[in-house]
Amino acid sequence: MTDDDVRRLREMLRIRRFEEKCAELYSAGKIRGFLHLYIGEEAVAVGAMRALESEDAVVATYREHGHALARGIPMDRLMAEMYGKREGCSRGRGGSMHVFDARTRFYGGNAIVGGGLPIAVGLALADKMLRRPRVTACFFGDGAVAEGEFHESMNLAALWKLPVLFLCENNLYAMGTRLDRAQSQTDLAAKARAYLMTAESVDGMDVVSVEHAATRAAEAVRRGEGPVFLELRTYRFRAHSMFDAELYRDKSEVETWKVRDPIAALITSLKARDAATDAVVAEAEQAVSAEVERSVQFAEAGTWEPVDDLTRDVYTPIEQPAGVRP
Repeated sequence: MTDDDVRRLREMLRIRRFEEKCAELYSAGKIRGFLHLYIGEEAVAVGAMRALESEDAVVATYREHGHALARGIPMDRLMAEMYGKREGCSRGRGGSMHVFDARTRFYGGNAIVGGGLPIAVGLALADKMLRRPRVTACFFGDGAVAEGEFHESMNLAALWKLPVLFLCENNLYAMGTRLDRAQSQTDLAAKARAYLMTAESVDGMDVVSVEHAATRAAEAVRRGEGPVFLELRTYRFRAHSMFDAELYRDKSEVETWKVRDPIAALITSLKARDAATDAVVAEAEQAVSAEVERSVQFAEAGTWEPVDDLTRDVYTPIEQPAGVRP
């Protein structure tokens, strides 16, 4: 089993088990607010992050726990953030939907559908103006393709040849409407080509295919060839969020997609090549399970922000001249 094989398997398992634990903790009232799970889409985050360097920027959506872990945000700090504790990567102020970490250049966690696209264009514009050989990777879902900022961002990125790697996670349903009921053109890569940029559709359930495609795309972006768009065809196994009754798709369809589980597919491939044994897989599972439990203990032991800090970073009063009412 090569180092790459170990990394791919471990990273996907870390995301899956972390998400499953979060669902459990949410049901127990330990995690509050909204919770959007990434289960089923792990191959996208793990494969794409392999193509990036430490100085590159990452912009994600509100379904970003997998991206955050794959980017290198420590699991204990991410779990503390889920709890809303001060030890979290965003000091507990972001929570599930607004994960931020300056150390890893992880710029959200953005709760607005498509909201990260203009941010990514701005980051890339700054890099180009300062002649920094960086890539900004922007993750977003198929639902964002219907938003105006998608078209505005694609147009400007192509027009100015900005170093953006657009990564569209097409899980077919956005929040709860099937793609062919929301888009007249369901070939999302074709939409990108309309802006005269390189675009490719990739099997988002195959971590190796994602990694290879993202690596080729990031190298082209870094060479100054302008933005590249990857449509990563994937599927979420859980509902849109923990509040979603999931009445818009048949259970049989979900089960059909689960047959293509990216983790199970990788394990099967490794065993077929004699690159892994049951013992190796079990060892990876045990290591990940222990890490998840440590992250929960870290979050449980964390501290709440003092009430006195409630308005910190929210509002700063401006002194008014004598006699002038605010």
